[in-house]
Amino acid sequence: MTAIVRELLAGKRRETGAADLMLQTAEWAAAAFAGMNRGAVEAIVRAAADAGFAHAGRLAEAAVKETGFGVAADKKIKNELCSRGIHEAYRDRDYCGKRVRAEDKIVEIPRPAGVVFALTPSTNPVCTVYFKVLLALMTRNAIIVSPHPLAKACSTEAARVMAAAAEQAGAPAGVVQVIEEPNLALVDYVMRSPRVGVILATGGTPMVRAAYGSGTPAIGVGPGNAPVLVDASADVEAAARRIIDSKSFDNSVLCTNESVVIAEEAIYDKLSTALGRAGAYFAKTDEVDRLRAVLFDGGSFNVALLGRSAATIAQTAGFRVPAATRVLIAPLDRVGVDEPLSREKLCPVLGLVRVPQVNSGIATARALVRLSGAGHSAAIHSRNPANIMAFAAAVKVLRVVVNSSCSQGAAGFSTHLAPTFTIGTGFFGRSSVGENIGPDQLVNWTRIAYDTAEPLGDFSGLEPWSRLLPAATGREAPISLGVLQEGAVKATPAVPDELSVVRDEIRRVVLEELRRALKG
Repeated sequence: MTAIVRELLAGKRRETGAADLMLQTAEWAAAAFAGMNRGAVEAIVRAAADAGFAHAGRLAEAAVKETGFGVAADKKIKNELCSRGIHEAYRDRDYCGKRVRAEDKIVEIPRPAGVVFALTPSTNPVCTVYFKVLLALMTRNAIIVSPHPLAKACSTEAARVMAAAAEQAGAPAGVVQVIEEPNLALVDYVMRSPRVGVILATGGTPMVRAAYGSGTPAIGVGPGNAPVLVDASADVEAAARRIIDSKSFDNSVLCTNESVVIAEEAIYDKLSTALGRAGAYFAKTDEVDRLRAVLFDGGSFNVALLGRSAATIAQTAGFRVPAATRVLIAPLDRVGVDEPLSREKLCPVLGLVRVPQVNSGIATARALVRLSGAGHSAAIHSRNPANIMAFAAAVKVLRVVVNSSCSQGAAGFSTHLAPTFTIGTGFFGRSSVGENIGPDQLVNWTRIAYDTAEPLGDFSGLEPWSRLLPAATGREAPISLGVLQEGAVKATPAVPDELSVVRDEIRRVVLEELRRALKG
């Protein structure tokens, strides 16, 4: 066994030996990927997106089987949106070539983060893997996926599908990797590695906070708790239909789903009737008490009911509902810390509050977001621009969806917001980013800035990476004898010198030994 392998597997380091191998492989792949042009990158992204799309239905069923959350048909739609849908949304964007701002005498050169470490959730496992892998590929980053333990099998398979397609299309070997057996100690080790350029964290608040506390640049998200206000000017029938469609989609596991409907007095009865026609069941007073008890037993949300159907939740609470019920509605007389049902509910249970007029509704929405969901999302159904503006200015969220489903609208799939499965909550939600996360967050730009009195040079025909030496390819390349820095690509000389031959042989032997040792 070589000294390098002995060092990687010595004592406590054996637990992280596999991670060290993945990190070195990713670091090498990122350096090689950073020298590819837009045409090559587009072919890689398209191949990965097509592969994900082809497996969307199979992996949707696998996710429901493994986690018990949601609806396979709805997850298939999300998987399709996050494969070809994401590719189509960004295929005209260039994250590889230069940008010339002639009027400012500035030329911008894209710089990938390098290695992206992606934490993915159990609620939306496959689509989030697809989404983050494609963002990394578009921006010429390598990515290591760390799935939630409850969804590790389907998430691992999703990453493998895209990795195989990307490599077949010309991506460097190891540009997409996945931790097959994640645990907290291993995840923490990778998050703190100096080889990781940025952490892209989607999951529970503790994991996101851990990402921010790792010392590595991180992009994280906060919890949702979206209020939806329906005012007297709204198209009530359309509002009811959109709210129920949104809240029932994939059994409400999206963090952008509506939490509490706030209805103006003038249309409350009409809205209630329309909600019932759309598939809602109105819980009676004693049934609301039972829902409160089963959903928030012990004070926190009961994850055993996360993503379960309305009928299952009602049965667990001790009452029955019609078979066609899509959403359970719990009429509430107040919202606040003493009403658990005014908190985020990742299941098809929806609070409903009556308010005398719009200003009261806005105040109620503000109270809901103070309780949970600051910086996240809200919705309003209205034809009154003054009410919409007042609502958006008063409620501390960074996306307000108008006359659309909040689940899909805030995520950019029924609006023109950036399509995403990672929602930035900004300053309000203690997040570093307030936008819908996309490829722009995974690339920085070097800016060549001329003196204001100097003419801009002629950069036509020049591309940033055209003069880089070719990087080595193949599985023998990743093991380096030191830290492989950005741009430290290995050229293949026309006549290999003796030292190059020796180094290549060392890499091959070390990698093979390490793989055998880790399997043993």
